[in-house]
Amino acid sequence: MTVPVSSPALRDAGSAGPTVEIDRGSIAPLYLQLKDVLLTQIRSGSIKPGEQLPGEHVLCTMHGVSRTVVRQALSDLELESVVERRKGKGTFVAHRRVAQSLVQHLGGLHDDIKAMGRTLRSDVRRQTIELADPQIADRLRVAVRTPVVVLERLRLVDGEPWVYATSHVPVALAPDLVTLDMSEQSLYEVLHHRYGLSLASSDRSVEAVQAGSELAAALGIDESDPILKLTSVSYDADGVPAETFVAHHRGDRSRFEVHLTRTDDAAVSTPMYLV
Repeated sequence: MTVPVSSPALRDAGSAGPTVEIDRGSIAPLYLQLKDVLLTQIRSGSIKPGEQLPGEHVLCTMHGVSRTVVRQALSDLELESVVERRKGKGTFVAHRRVAQSLVQHLGGLHDDIKAMGRTLRSDVRRQTIELADPQIADRLRVAVRTPVVVLERLRLVDGEPWVYATSHVPVALAPDLVTLDMSEQSLYEVLHHRYGLSLASSDRSVEAVQAGSELAAALGIDESDPILKLTSVSYDADGVPAETFVAHHRGDRSRFEVHLTRTDDAAVSTPMYLV
């Protein structure tokens, strides 16, 4: 049974949502039962994404368990990305990460978000023509100082900042791209329908990095928060690079999914090292 909550503050903290009791006659460990109690409240919407859970002392009093039990339950929920523990602030219900297929299928964020029935809008931060530096020139296989369109966008899903992306396209392939309104359009759709560029393949890599001050400010997160950096080069049917981008995805909003199949090929693949 649960221990009665004695103070109004504790009653308020535990009043919302379905009543789920810890069964001390059960063979299930207390921390697993407490975890199920919290999961039930979260899944029912009694505690919503972004809201703070009661503190450890409050949970101990509410459910008549030790702090060790509470910490184990919260640790499990954190490992499963159900909650987030913020140093000096407490434990919060995590926002649901949205699965994206950007590392598996040749498409853009626009396609994934549209398939989910959500809205995507871009705050265009920079849209100009610049001369390709050695890194961009290498990715696009053009000469250094070749004119390229730079499209830098803060991508917002349902009005919330999710991704900060910078794309480069050779001006020769998309002459008036720099003049178009890209706040609502998909770059890949524009390349295909306006310029006849059919992207056939892509090389993409994903790595975890820290946000840093500028990205953190744009994405509305802390500087120390992890983000997922996706680097891509897309090619036309002839294998000619047509576009490259670097996109920084909020780690608390996105996850990338890949489907793998096993083959009978016994050859050992060569590891790829990114430097």
